[in-house]
Amino acid sequence: TIVYQLLREEGLFLGLSSGVNVAGAVRFAKESGRGQTIVTVLCDSGQKYQSTMFNRDWLASNHLDPDLPLESILDG
Repeated sequence: TIVYQLLREEGLFLGLSSGVNVAGAVRFAKESGRGQTIVTVLCDSGQKYQSTMFNRDWLASNHLDPDLPLESILDG
């Protein structure tokens, strides 16, 4: 879900590894509190996932929702 949010809001077409890195950085930032600088690596693009995680038909057939808010996953 973070990769879809980053694509919609920031125009970043990222892959799963980058998405995991960003989600971890977001979680760490929430736990660390204000005033911290958090750095992560965006190490892959979404190009190799165009037929799967960036394909709405594939997502639906696998019962996945790209619009699920990140907070619901991090808090889950």
